[in-house]
Amino acid sequence: MRLEILPYPKISRLILGFAVLLTSFSISAQQIDFSKMESLKPRSIGPAAMSGRITTIDVVRDHPEIIYAGSASGGLWKSESGGIAWEPIFDSELPLSIGAVAVSQKNPDVVWVGTGEGNPRNSLTGGYGVYRSLDAGKTWQLMGLEKTRNVHRIIIHPDDPNTVFIGAIGSPWGDHEERGVYKTTDGGATWKKVLYVDQKTGVGDMVMDPSNPNRILVNMWQHRREPWFFTSGGPSSGLYITLDGGDTWKKQTAKENGIPEGDLGRMGFAFATNKPSRVYALIEAKENALYRSDDGGSHWEMVNNGNDIGNRPFYYFDLFVDPKNENRVYSIFTNVHRSEDGGKSFQNIISRNLIHVDNHALYINPDDPKYMILGNDGGMAITRDMGKTWQFIENIPVGQFYHIAVDNEFPYNVYGGLQDNGSYVGPAYVLTGEGIRNDYFMPIGGGDGFDVVPDRNDSRYGYSMSQQGNVSRYDRVTGRSKFVKPTHEDPKVNLRFNWNAAIAQDPFDNSTVYFGSQFVHKSTDKGNNWTVISPDLTTNDS
Repeated sequence: MRLEILPYPKISRLILGFAVLLTSFSISAQQIDFSKMESLKPRSIGPAAMSGRITTIDVVRDHPEIIYAGSASGGLWKSESGGIAWEPIFDSELPLSIGAVAVSQKNPDVVWVGTGEGNPRNSLTGGYGVYRSLDAGKTWQLMGLEKTRNVHRIIIHPDDPNTVFIGAIGSPWGDHEERGVYKTTDGGATWKKVLYVDQKTGVGDMVMDPSNPNRILVNMWQHRREPWFFTSGGPSSGLYITLDGGDTWKKQTAKENGIPEGDLGRMGFAFATNKPSRVYALIEAKENALYRSDDGGSHWEMVNNGNDIGNRPFYYFDLFVDPKNENRVYSIFTNVHRSEDGGKSFQNIISRNLIHVDNHALYINPDDPKYMILGNDGGMAITRDMGKTWQFIENIPVGQFYHIAVDNEFPYNVYGGLQDNGSYVGPAYVLTGEGIRNDYFMPIGGGDGFDVVPDRNDSRYGYSMSQQGNVSRYDRVTGRSKFVKPTHEDPKVNLRFNWNAAIAQDPFDNSTVYFGSQFVHKSTDKGNNWTVISPDLTTNDS
């Protein structure tokens, strides 16, 4: 580096000092030994009494205290105490998004995991094939199918743990061939694709007759997610049945089998264990409806097309039958509904203020149907009295943070917005021996929490954002908030916000904040009033 000395002594000394500082910083940066940082491990700072999206559950039948739970992006967890204590058992593997978990009930040491979540929402995380453990989750081996991206179902043959069926839904973001039903008869050493439709269509559901493992029902679901839209259903969707363990398949039709006419979408199936000829199917069609078959799925009759059967098929469309009562049917979606009359009518069995909404997994104990385990966007809950009371499991920390932020306090606070679990703030550390208590964290926003922007000058205040452009200014001391979502001066203009919109505070003026729709909005009074400062920045082709 060559420096030219200016004829002003103070300026010269300042420039020289700055140059020396930069040079020393550059040299010291090159000499950092990062191996000394290997002992630095992430630490959980909370909040403790919350969780995140649980996607799949399985239990060892002979030892129901052994539970496996897969999460959308937090890996696989195991409890050997009936849900009291949990350990992550998949953290050493590459993917942390779990789409399916299955335990061989013949040999419970054999556990299979399919990676990549099977519910194609806009915050979907992909996977990397299927894994097998031969020691109840202590170690894992990748068994192939890496390009399937998202695995929604795994079925292990009840009599032969080496025979496994994989239901690959595939990625919703584009076309690829690695979709459909795969089968292995040698424990995953080799795979055969036994059911395939096209590059747009993957497995929406797959169930096996509990009395006949050669009978399997599969929903092949055509779907596509775009950044701005989701398309569910099409001519490639259908209901398929095999009676020979996957060697041959038959696509069912409206005329011959009684399913709906026209383009179909996602489906959810459930056999009645105590009466396997009874099987139920939720079918997404022009008119969504619940169907029932009394001959193992060969012929169907519509039994309910009301609003109580389910909603949002792209995110949840699953059925479960009480293993000792073929007329008691559970449909899990936003709520949990139960039918006592074979699906003709349903009632909501869980109040929203008791258990989180948006349900994805349900385990019903085959020997004691009052014992159920529920997985949803908020985590996991267990009931021992058929849903009258529930215990929320607080110690599976798999919350999905969209964004995090920090303020300028000492100790500084950490802010974050979570998928369907609101927004929180809490200390990064404390200066007392008691550590970070759970009540040090406080909620500052609801819904799907996204960006949180603490005021740079006074962190008591700030902005919390949720889905579709909803934004509020909060006061951490009083707990109150004010809704400050931008509007347009022309009421005829509909504002279009991303699911996860953009917000930023001016770095020099804490009263000025910017927010994004198809326009850039600016407020100079902390969100009380907004002006549009840009043209439409989208293609405006809606």
